Amino acid sequence: MLLVANFFWGLSFPLIKSLLLLNVRLVPEGGAWFATLYTLAPRFLLGAVVLVALKPRGFWRVSAGEWKQGVTIGVFAALGTLLQSDGLHYTAASTSAFLTQFYAIMIPIYLAVRARRGPGARVWTSCALVLAGVAILGNFNWRELQFGRGEWETLASSVFFMGQILWLEKKEFSANRAFELTLVMFATEAVVFCALAGAAAPGAGALLAPWTSPAWLGLTGMLTALCTLGAFGLMNTWQPKITATEAGLIYCVEPVFGSVMALFLPALFSAWAAINYPNESATWTLLAGGGLITAANILIQMKPPEKG
Repeated sequence: MLLVANFFWGLSFPLIKSLLLLNVRLVPEGGAWFATLYTLAPRFLLGAVVLVALKPRGFWRVSAGEWKQGVTIGVFAALGTLLQSDGLHYTAASTSAFLTQFYAIMIPIYLAVRARRGPGARVWTSCALVLAGVAILGNFNWRELQFGRGEWETLASSVFFMGQILWLEKKEFSANRAFELTLVMFATEAVVFCALAGAAAPGAGALLAPWTSPAWLGLTGMLTALCTLGAFGLMNTWQPKITATEAGLIYCVEPVFGSVMALFLPALFSAWAAINYPNESATWTLLAGGGLITAANILIQMKPPEKG
């Protein structure tokens, strides 16, 4: 089931990039930020509405702990998703998928610093592999010492995803229920993105225009049903049934799924939505950089550091 969840998350990378391009075509006066915000706002708004419809009384029975954890995780997830999605304007979906995994290395470093101990040779080796992979994927300019905007935004998004994961594992919230937690998380993200989209919209017409496009409705429906409700529902249901190490290894497959789907889905989505999003190719930078990051994640998960 977690492999299926990772498949859905991998699908989200070419799917979101397609929606970004479609939003720019439908509302060209809105610019890149509005295109990003209006890709995300409907996703979480519809997700929250579906959860309320499935369990109408659930929203009124959320505990104080579920509110606290859900809102905090929602804010972390909203900031991370915003940066990650905007970064897709400026980098390839496959590159974004691998760079997002940077949190897998940052978490053990954070835990070691918090416990005031050295992270160990395994962590430092993994860090070296990740940095090499990031440099290759991001086409790092050694003369000017800089990445592109898309790569920087994706790496920054990983910091917020790290915060989301750390708050999800807090022991004080162990009694929280997965459905109610997910509902609060989605509602928080919906409020954040709807408010920002409303502020960024060039006019009321910009908020209505995408809803008249069959392609936009179809892509948004896929993003909501599969990559939001499906992926998070599967994760919250099945991850507790296995060890964190096993889950970490499985999550390393997400960017692989994303990269494979970016090889053929863009052309299909382009034909459907009348956008210009060519298929990606398996270049040496993708294979080498993605391979190094995946190897680092597997190495760190084989013996994760104690939380201390």
